[in-house]
Formats: sequence, structure tokens, C-alpha cells
Amino acid sequence: MTDPHILTNRDQLREIVGEVPIPPREKTIDHIDAICARYIAAAPFLLIATHGADGLLDISPKGDPAGFVGILDKKTLAIPERLGNGRFDTYENLFDNPQLALIFLIPGHNDTLRVSGDGRISRDPELRARFAVRGQEPRFVLLVHVREAMTHCPKCMVRSGLWQPERWPDRSDIPTLAEAMVAHGQLSRTVAEMDDIIRKDGENRLY
Repeated sequence: MTDPHILTNRDQLREIVGEVPIPPREKTIDHIDAICARYIAAAPFLLIATHGADGLLDISPKGDPAGFVGILDKKTLAIPERLGNGRFDTYENLFDNPQLALIFLIPGHNDTLRVSGDGRISRDPELRARFAVRGQEPRFVLLVHVREAMTHCPKCMVRSGLWQPERWPDRSDIPTLAEAMVAHGQLSRTVAEMDDIIRKDGENRLY
């Protein structure tokens, strides 16, 4: 049976929440301007969403020192690849669907920046050299062709208390990465063994 409480179209939603106010509706631009550039320069962390061939969406975190995302021109961003877990879901997805979305976060700052566009993977040697850290070049650079950019209001940050340590939840019962990997992957290794592998990986593969 169909759930009568499920909304099925835009009109039903807008009847509840009203139309988009003019300031939020008009805040979208199609390029990186000086305002967006200042957000990007201060951001050490972003989330990137892509669309896989299996029809599912992926969201992946990326982080480096603040300003790690390069602005090549007002329509092009460059994000260096760094060593991770080796899945490369984000990059593989782009071969099937180049569309992507980014959200930039700045610790302690409640506003965020959203960018949508298309992604390409470049092996340009000059770009790779530009984004080298401690002599280690990225193996490739993700180029983002910007189609939309907008700032996002801070209400979610205020409600969540994300940057307020006194409002952070108790983390004593949060599972470790090692615990999750052993359980989800049904690994023969113990949690302690997996934790040691993760620790050594961080020691040896981070620049």
C-alpha cells in the first residue's frame, strides 16, 4: 500500500514550506568570484559527491592544509589526489558521469560554500608539480568545471553545535575504523591487528 504521508511532488512540498525567498533564490552564481575564492582559500576540508554507474551517489571527504584547492580561473578548480584507501570511487564515477558537487567547510566558521559542476582527471605534469607537498606530487589532479556556486546559511552548524566542543556527544562508544572493517568485511584478522595495520599505514603513507 502507498504511504499517504509521503510527499510525491514539488507542489505538495511548497504548500508546506512556501516558495524560496528572494535572497536565497538569487544567490547562485556560475563562477568562482572573489567571495568564493576567500572561502576556498580558508578551507582545509571538503566533501565531494559523485554519481556511480550503479545508480548510487557517493560522498567522499578530502582534506589538506587550508587552501589546498587551486583556483585556475573563475570556471576551474583543481583538487590534488592524495593517498587514501585505494578505492577511488569518486574518480571512477566520473568516467560514467562527470557531474559532481562540493561543499567546503572551514573549522569554527558556520557558513559553507557549495559548488556544482563537472569533473575531469588530469595528469598534467605542471599541475602535479604545483600541488606537490614535501616533494611528493599527486598522481593526478581533479579539475572541476564550475557551473554553480553559492554560500550556504549557518543554521545547521548552529543547531548541531559542530564547532562547540562543549556540545559534542560522548565518543566513548563510537566504533573504531578497525572494528568496522573487521565486522563489515568479515575479516579473519582481529580488531587489534587491523588497528595496527591502520596505524602503520598512517605513519608510512602520510606526507
